[in-house]
Amino acid sequence: MRILSEAHFPELPNFYHGKVRENYDLPDGRRIIISTDRLSAFDRILTCIPHKGEVLTQVARYWFDATRDICPNHVLEYPDPCVVVGKRLDILPVEVVVRGYLAGTTGTSILTLYKKGERQMYGMRLPDGMRDNQILPEPVITPTSKEFDGGHDAPLTPEDIVGQGILTAAQWATLSKYALALFARGQQMAAERGLILVDTKYEFGTDSDGTIILADEIHTPDSSRYWLAESYAESFEKGERPASFDKDFVRAWVAARCDPYKDAIPAIPEALVVETSKVYIQAFEAITGQRFVPDNSFDSPLARVRHNLAPYFPKA
Repeated sequence: MRILSEAHFPELPNFYHGKVRENYDLPDGRRIIISTDRLSAFDRILTCIPHKGEVLTQVARYWFDATRDICPNHVLEYPDPCVVVGKRLDILPVEVVVRGYLAGTTGTSILTLYKKGERQMYGMRLPDGMRDNQILPEPVITPTSKEFDGGHDAPLTPEDIVGQGILTAAQWATLSKYALALFARGQQMAAERGLILVDTKYEFGTDSDGTIILADEIHTPDSSRYWLAESYAESFEKGERPASFDKDFVRAWVAARCDPYKDAIPAIPEALVVETSKVYIQAFEAITGQRFVPDNSFDSPLARVRHNLAPYFPKA
């Protein structure tokens, strides 16, 4: 059970402790982002999943490398399997979700809104008579406000975004073009691997020159919904959810045993943690077509990360 539960290095400046990532802002405009193995749900940390941080960093790396010709991204280098060093950006206050199917479970998903009887949403109109998980005529962008203070995101239309001055018309045009092109590349490459990229979230920021740059992660199993293509047709006809990388074992187990927003979290069985780790590894191998080989050098992941980040420590 080699896990990276935290990565606080006093030698590095400007530490920010996120839910699942540790961040350090260097004086020269670079940001160190360390993906830990922490699993977050219900606005709290539930447990740690071995190799989770490594899997997510390496899946994102696969996609950043495969989409560099579409738009610039924040990546500068990868000093460790769990670490990316990127440009520090000003994150744009719009969360961009691209959807190819009538799916989703959150309050802002098009399926949830559709089931409530809404047909006009996100600046588009959907026809009556659509079924759960049906493919859309074409992929659509469903933007929401990005509430940095922990508030709830709210659906936006392109008119809202430009009219309220959230983004300029030129920024929205560029961001939309990038998002749809990234999604098209993702769907094409996923299909070659026997997968359907159903929907995904993108985060963009601007650098000191105002250039729009892709940030955060891309097409990972945490930011995206994937279905196994071979299961889709039969599942759709039966009205069932297509097979996917179901990583929510821990979340479902906790929710069945307590009110996770109020109660103490019960001890989570090791077998459940191991099974979730296997699903992350399965997702990595299915998405990339590569075998996952964890970096087990050093006595612990923390010792390895410290060693690999030593060149970034300030010189005495």
